[in-house]
Amino acid sequence: MDALTLARLQFAATTVYHFFFVPLTLGLSLLVALMETMYVRTGDDVYKQMTKFWGKLFLINFAMGVVTGLVQEFQFGMNWSEYSRFVGDIFGVPLAIEALLAFFLESTFLGIWVFGWTVLPKGLHLLAIWLVAIGSTMSAFWILVANSWMQHPVAYVLRNGRAEMTDFWALITNPYVWVQFPHVLFAGMATGAFFVLGISAYHLRKSGNGHEVFRRSFNWAVVYALVASVMVALMGHSQAQFLSDTQPMKLAAAEALWETEQPASLSLLTIGTLSGREEVFSIRLPAAMSLLTCDNLTCEVQGIHNLQAEYEQAYGPGYYVPPIPLTYWSFRGMLTAGVVMVLLSLFALYLVLRRKVEKVRWFLYLLPWAMVLPYLANSTGWMMAEVGRQPWIVFGVMLTEAGVSVVVSAGAVLLSLAVFTLLYGALIVADVYLLAKYARKGPTEDEKVLAPAAVH
Repeated sequence: MDALTLARLQFAATTVYHFFFVPLTLGLSLLVALMETMYVRTGDDVYKQMTKFWGKLFLINFAMGVVTGLVQEFQFGMNWSEYSRFVGDIFGVPLAIEALLAFFLESTFLGIWVFGWTVLPKGLHLLAIWLVAIGSTMSAFWILVANSWMQHPVAYVLRNGRAEMTDFWALITNPYVWVQFPHVLFAGMATGAFFVLGISAYHLRKSGNGHEVFRRSFNWAVVYALVASVMVALMGHSQAQFLSDTQPMKLAAAEALWETEQPASLSLLTIGTLSGREEVFSIRLPAAMSLLTCDNLTCEVQGIHNLQAEYEQAYGPGYYVPPIPLTYWSFRGMLTAGVVMVLLSLFALYLVLRRKVEKVRWFLYLLPWAMVLPYLANSTGWMMAEVGRQPWIVFGVMLTEAGVSVVVSAGAVLLSLAVFTLLYGALIVADVYLLAKYARKGPTEDEKVLAPAAVH
């Protein structure tokens, strides 16, 4: 493989590894802050123990996420130096703000929160965890400002062979940011919710120490999961409608829609050739794609062949179709996982309202395995978003092949890819091991609170 292919594989691998940690950090920081808020408001020690227990797992995940995130930005200068030269004046701004403002805010107050339990007043200690949650959220926002510019470039001018920013305000109000950021934020909340649900279900099934902590955590996480799962679906729908105007090729690839249709059908199952350039067999739902794209049953949705012809006229000769199989199936992986999460959340809420959670043993066995669903949705969603943009690294402005470093050999990239893959694999194993170890142990001696209902 050439340096370009290897550089793409390396960035994809490190991004998926890093994104293993980020959504849980987003979702769990907010949930822990809410738990401590209830402790400060009510003085109920159960909420304090919930905060300490879930905060401990949050810390483990946060530490791993920091380590894996550092490599991401280094790659822009190493493997993608031509891209960095071209867009550095724009792309570097939100990344710098994320590091100097959001990340430092998050890290500083996380330290204060960890060591401040016995030295800070309750209100100030609560403020610290809320600043951690705000910092995590803002960190995601600034990263997505940078990514959204790659997806939908705005407020720039090409001068002396480089892209230069013309309006910072337009950069952060990029319409793509405001469909992508809420989608990612709610995805993080769903990840945190199912993490808490799965571990709480494990302990409720065991009926061991810290029982009331996990009963109450379960109830909280159910509402959190349902709200997040429904909202991530709604925001995903808004994002898809935005794509129909800004990146119609990505949408067509995600539906394997080769010919323009009016009304357009939705693919339930499409099988293509090995090359991914022709359809062999498909089952489609008439007019459903028009309904999802335009909120009516009659609108036209452009197909891959028509868009390829338009792009050739606009950008010159070339093949402007992303890898269809990966775009198509990653979209369905995200969608399937999301639907299952909504259904599980609804059923869990039903059990909570009927006070039957601990009586339905099979569901308590199932939920720990369901923790994988948001990770599946997050990873496949990012694959669809990034692979579906190809062959562009900046949509409509710069091709991916033009952004790769010209002085880095394929051998050097292959070596670093192997090292990063092994290192990141070891970090994920360590993260899962530590999370599983402390999650199974439950609250420590100073974290145990048994309500009367849980004492036998």
